[in-house]
Amino acid sequence: MSTSTPRLRSLGLDPATGKEALAVTHPGGRLEELADAQALKAAAVLVTVVGAVLEVGKASDAELAAFVTPLHAALEECVDIMAADRE
Repeated sequence: MSTSTPRLRSLGLDPATGKEALAVTHPGGRLEELADAQALKAAAVLVTVVGAVLEVGKASDAELAAFVTPLHAALEECVDIMAADRE
């Protein structure tokens, strides 16, 4: 992903409304930094949850399949962050 293009990023949940706070971020900006931190935190939580489910070993294929989309999204976001750091 090119870092020269602003993009809509999640900043987490607004504690007052419970709604997701989104911002158009620019490369190297403060909002981009906050969005990166939020994405990494969310990915870390997802890894912990999936790891715990796998460790127990009793999840059905359907339950495990439910993790594929969020894991893919988290991985894609982390790859975009790493790619932006290299540019």
